[in-house]
Amino acid sequence: MSNPIRKAVFPVAGLGTRMLPATKALPKEMLPVVDKPVIQYALEEARAAGIEEFIFVTSRGKSLIEDHFDYGFELFETLKAKGKTKELDELLSWLPKAGTVNFTRQQQPLGLGHAVWCARHMVGDEPFAVVLVDDLMTGTPGCLAEMVEAHARTGGNIVAIEEVPQDQVNKYGVLDPGADDGTLVEVKGLVEKPDIDVAPSNLTVVGRYILSGAIFPLLETQERGAGGEIQLTDSMAKLIDREPFHGLRFTGRRFDCGKKLGYLEAIVACGMDRPDVAAGLQDIVRQYV
Repeated sequence: MSNPIRKAVFPVAGLGTRMLPATKALPKEMLPVVDKPVIQYALEEARAAGIEEFIFVTSRGKSLIEDHFDYGFELFETLKAKGKTKELDELLSWLPKAGTVNFTRQQQPLGLGHAVWCARHMVGDEPFAVVLVDDLMTGTPGCLAEMVEAHARTGGNIVAIEEVPQDQVNKYGVLDPGADDGTLVEVKGLVEKPDIDVAPSNLTVVGRYILSGAIFPLLETQERGAGGEIQLTDSMAKLIDREPFHGLRFTGRRFDCGKKLGYLEAIVACGMDRPDVAAGLQDIVRQYV
C-alpha cells in the first residue's frame, strides 16, 4: 500500500507574460474566473483530493497570493458588522486552516524543475502532488482526486495526460507509452517538447503530477534541458526504471488559463456550471454568436 498524498506544491513564480498587460501588476494566478481567482480553483481541487498542506513557490510581486489565503481581518469584521453572514460564511468555507499554507521563493526563473526543487525542505521524502495553476481542471471527481486514488493502487509516480493533435506535441512533455488499459498508461519514457516528426506519441503531460521524494536528489544536480531550463520532465524520466510510472487519462476538462483563449473559455465553461449566472450568461453569449 502506498503512502497517502498529504502535500501539494504550487509553482507560481512565473511572470505571466502571455497575459500582459493584465499581469503587469496582478499575478496571473489571481486572474478571476467568474468570481474566484484561478489559484483558488487549484487549491480547492487539491483539498478535495485530501491534500492537507499547500506549498506555494512564489517570486517577487506575488504577495497578493499570500494575502488571498490569509485571514482578512478588516473585511471579515466589516461583513460581520453589516450582518452579511452569507458572504462571510462563503469566504470562511474555503479559507485554509492556520498552518496549512506555506510559501517559499524561487529567486531565479530557472524552470519548473527548479521551482519544485525549491520546495524540497517543506516536502521531505514523502510522495507529493505538483499542481500547475494555469491548468484549470473541472469535473467531479477532480483530476487530482482521480490521481490520488490511482496512486493508492499503483504507488510510484503518476502524471495527468491528454491527447493533443500531432502538430502540437512540441509544446509539451510527451509519453513513450507502454501497456494501456484505457485509463492508466504505463510510461516507458518521457521527452520534453520533442520535434513533431520524432515524438513517441501524442499523449502529453498536463499540469498535475504525483511524484515520489526520490525526485529531489535528481533535481539537485541542476542539469539544464530544453530552453536552457531545469526541466521537471528530465528528472522524472530518470525515475521510470526505478519506480512504477503511469499516465492517467482524467475524466474532466482542462482549460489553459495561461493563454487568452483558454482563459476566456474557462470563464464561459465555469459560468455555465453556476446556477446563479448560467441563464444570464447564455443570453449574453447568444448575442455574439
